[in-house]
Amino acid sequence: MSTPYSEALGATLIDRSIREKIVLVGVTLGDETDDDTEASLDELALLVDTAGADVVGELVQRRDSPDHTWFIGKGKAEELRQLCLAVDADTVVFDNELTPAQQYNLEKLLGRTAIDRTAVILDIFAQNAHTQEGKAQVELALLRYRLPRLRRGAEAKLSQQRGGVGARFGGGETKIEVDRRRIMRRITKLESELRELASTRELQRKQRGRSGLANVAIVGYTNAGKSTLLNHLTDAGVLVEDRLFATLDPTTRRLALPGGEPVLLSDTVGFVRRLPHGLVEAFKGTLEVAARADQLVHVVDASAADPDGQIAAVREVLGEIDAGSVPELLVFNKSDLAPGEAKRLVEQHPGSVAVSAVSGEGIELFLRTLADRLRSRTSVVELRIPFGRGDVLASVHREGEVLSEDEGPDGMVVRARLSDSSAGRLTEFRC
Repeated sequence: MSTPYSEALGATLIDRSIREKIVLVGVTLGDETDDDTEASLDELALLVDTAGADVVGELVQRRDSPDHTWFIGKGKAEELRQLCLAVDADTVVFDNELTPAQQYNLEKLLGRTAIDRTAVILDIFAQNAHTQEGKAQVELALLRYRLPRLRRGAEAKLSQQRGGVGARFGGGETKIEVDRRRIMRRITKLESELRELASTRELQRKQRGRSGLANVAIVGYTNAGKSTLLNHLTDAGVLVEDRLFATLDPTTRRLALPGGEPVLLSDTVGFVRRLPHGLVEAFKGTLEVAARADQLVHVVDASAADPDGQIAAVREVLGEIDAGSVPELLVFNKSDLAPGEAKRLVEQHPGSVAVSAVSGEGIELFLRTLADRLRSRTSVVELRIPFGRGDVLASVHREGEVLSEDEGPDGMVVRARLSDSSAGRLTEFRC
């Protein structure tokens, strides 16, 4: 059944001819530094731009802990109201996560929409989801975010306002009970759909597992160049844009390594600092490709302002999805834009490599390094394959690296480097 929520995801989420005016708010808490807050606000400004709005003002504050009413202090909240009036802002975006009560109180005081970083990221994800599963995952995260924020006063007011960043998914109804029931029904339906899609994906994964090919997942911070690298290596034709979260839907392609052995290479959604937990939960099925991989290729933008901070943010999310123990190869991309920094990072992280996915610089070294990493987890076996079993000989060539192949009296004697799963299936042919 079509609902206003599902319809919103298929529609244009923002009027590109009328870009909203946004005021950003950042609060430095506890052991955080002012530099941390400024760096996070810079990234939030990029997120807002990606969502299709313009930043016209910024306000920061240091506090030991958030105010339970407005998150910022009472005096600062009034200062924020005056700033919004001065720049004629449409929306206020907090870099910190707001509780439903804080969001409601701020909107009442400011007289305009107040949202947080999570809502902006949800908005961008909604714009970029294209597959059935991607749209369902985003809508599920969105509705889980909206459910505790349903309030009679705020909902009635917001339903009459024009759509804006993070606030354009409402159904236009003012009865909170009806809204809550509709959202709960939709959440239940989406969860059921995603379970079915997960079951199909698990079937496909088992089929790929029977192929004996190693699985390599490309992970990294958003806009680090993961899709560009996948396209360079496999001609995958994945959308590449210089914007955050351009890729949400995973793509898997076959890649032949320098020794000839094939692997399955998968792109994944980009990560970001403080990636909303609801999104991680909603995308957990898709992100399983990283948790089940034999090797992670962690792509890092060498030209970024804080590459080490981005590495830490990615590893935090990997830990959330139980992929923290998967072997990782750091690949510092965009070395053509920052050759000195790329060299420094490689020296700082032994075993890593620097590449440019655009020019191809360093790609050969990357592939050799990846092949060596994967070979270290394989074994060399000797097989005696009867002449009449060409299917077995073909599977050895398909699944591993053939080191030698000689004709014997009863069949072909083959030495090959194979994964444990492939070698296990060929036990009857072991010499």
